[in-house]
Amino acid sequence: MSLVILIGLVALLHISVGSDTPCLNHGGICQYDSNTCSGNYISNLCSGSASRRCCVTSSDPCAAIGGVCQYDHLYCTGSYVTGKCSGGATNRCCTSHHIGGTSNSICDNIQVVSRDTWGARGPTHITPLNHPVHLFFVHHTDGHTCHSEGECAGVLQGVQNYHMDSRGYNDIGYSFLIGQDGRVYEGRGWGVVGAHTLHYNSLGYAVSFMGNFMNSLPSEESRNAAKALAQCGVSKGYIEGDYSLYGHRDVGNTDCPGDSLYAEIRTWTKYNYTHSATIH
Repeated sequence: MSLVILIGLVALLHISVGSDTPCLNHGGICQYDSNTCSGNYISNLCSGSASRRCCVTSSDPCAAIGGVCQYDHLYCTGSYVTGKCSGGATNRCCTSHHIGGTSNSICDNIQVVSRDTWGARGPTHITPLNHPVHLFFVHHTDGHTCHSEGECAGVLQGVQNYHMDSRGYNDIGYSFLIGQDGRVYEGRGWGVVGAHTLHYNSLGYAVSFMGNFMNSLPSEESRNAAKALAQCGVSKGYIEGDYSLYGHRDVGNTDCPGDSLYAEIRTWTKYNYTHSATIH
């Protein structure tokens, strides 16, 4: 074999191995998926065609469920699963599919994105909320809006960081948040006292539309999602059937949830302005 050919083969091998590094880092071997894999195949970790994938043995707990270990402050396209990655508690297994705390496990008729999926930090303290409650508040975050799951994850992380680091809350303040994509994003969730409506946190839940809605309305999909979320709470026994709905400004000196959104919720069946002065 000539020296030129030998050098070329070495270079080709170097390029191949280098581009296969993500697979190698997970203890896997790149091969064509027509071949038998003793563990599980994971896509997008190998160079070459889409049929050349990373075969990782089941000795890697995260890879065995089709996941990749990463720090949980990063967005996960599916769901995070704990206890399957080495390292600290924040290094968790991101799967490519939703598991457990999303969608149907929270509400049957709307898509709810779990805290784990959008990369929420853990709360520093949790206070259980006694059920059922009789109040449901509508807010807006008065910040950036978002139109996709990935974009909303970034907004949510920003809101949570602000609430915890600047305002000293135990967690993100709202019970749930809603993006313009019509998805509901789990904040503190069901069964937990929030930090959203002063004097009323232990009496009700709050949903916050991500964005500023002084001069425009949230999308129809997001408005419908808010109504469906409240009905979901009723069906699961978290909210009384004859609950009352209010805007944040009904009980506080604030523009929240924005002029346009406030005018909209005043047309909703459960809005109860006539009793806003005597909420208890």
